[in-house]
Amino acid sequence: MSDALDLMSDGSGGRGSRSGGGHRRAERPPRAPWGRRIIALIVIAAIVLGGWWGYGKVKDFFGGPEDYTGQGSGQVVVEIPEGSTGQGIANVLAKADVVKSPEAFYQLSLKDSRAQAIQPGFYQLKKQMSAEAALTALMDKGNRVEGKVTIPEGSRIRQIVKLIAKNTEIPEDDVTAALAKPEALGLPAEAEGNPEGYLYPATYVVPPGTTAEELLKQMIAKTVQTTKSLDLENRAKALGLSTEEVLTLASILEYEANRDEDYPKVARVIYNRINQGMPLQLDSTVSYVSGREGDVWTTEAERADTSEYNTYQHVGLPPGPIGSPGEKTIEAALNPAEGDWIYFVPDYENKTTVFSTNLADHQAAVDHLTAWCRDASKDKDDIC
Repeated sequence: MSDALDLMSDGSGGRGSRSGGGHRRAERPPRAPWGRRIIALIVIAAIVLGGWWGYGKVKDFFGGPEDYTGQGSGQVVVEIPEGSTGQGIANVLAKADVVKSPEAFYQLSLKDSRAQAIQPGFYQLKKQMSAEAALTALMDKGNRVEGKVTIPEGSRIRQIVKLIAKNTEIPEDDVTAALAKPEALGLPAEAEGNPEGYLYPATYVVPPGTTAEELLKQMIAKTVQTTKSLDLENRAKALGLSTEEVLTLASILEYEANRDEDYPKVARVIYNRINQGMPLQLDSTVSYVSGREGDVWTTEAERADTSEYNTYQHVGLPPGPIGSPGEKTIEAALNPAEGDWIYFVPDYENKTTVFSTNLADHQAAVDHLTAWCRDASKDKDDIC
């Protein structure tokens, strides 16, 4: 009985009851802290983005990445940098609107081995090409728009000017004009403004838009770099020579010897003649003045020229290089062979050089060369 009364009492007159039969106010649940809300938003955003990414991957898996169709239209020049990966090339092409998406080209590059052979450089392509068409175009050497010029060892400025104009988009007049302002080319002080001998013989890649001045600067910088790597200044000083004199001697070797093993021997002949006060009497220095090319001879009139480069008329080295020496001849000039020769002459028949210590032996070798060159049964216009 008391239990029932207690229950009735609790239901009608307990704490919290209101007179007039009012309703009890519901308590609000505690609000979540701001930190939890932010975390929840981040989680939701991640789910949404993840779902979008997943959708894209599924779409790519079943439908493939976005790609143009056909061969494209218009023209655009793109650069494939040295060391580019497949993804890097894909990004370059997509940015230039050659392909519609990087993924289109990248996925193709994973399946097509040709992509491994793409060379760095500049290419003229079309816009909005299919990834397949873009890859095929990159394989076509005809689409490379950069120039490439090779300067052989011993080349003289007049020859280098023509090589640049022939193999690049740089006009001959531009090269000549740049050479007329040597102070802007970065020549070392010892060159005294004369770029002859400082345009290093090598192969240069010339991107579109390269100026004559930029290319010539690159060639001269290569010479400076090479001379530093060879420690030319200190080694020349040990021989009692300047760097300019070593480069001059090396440039002569490019013309006076026809085999690597003969370079140090010819260098020794030159040193011996200088030490004995004899004129060098080198046809290479005479032809430098006359412009003669194609054979090893000079005429009496050429040898009578009063130019300081004429070593028949003047004792010692000429005042500067007569061409662009390479590393082999520079090394030979710094390391001449041991010997007492004071004469040499090429022996083209036996593909060697004859070195002599006396005039009689030398003259016999010269007579042999002359007879061989006059033999009409042999084609030797390129050397005789």
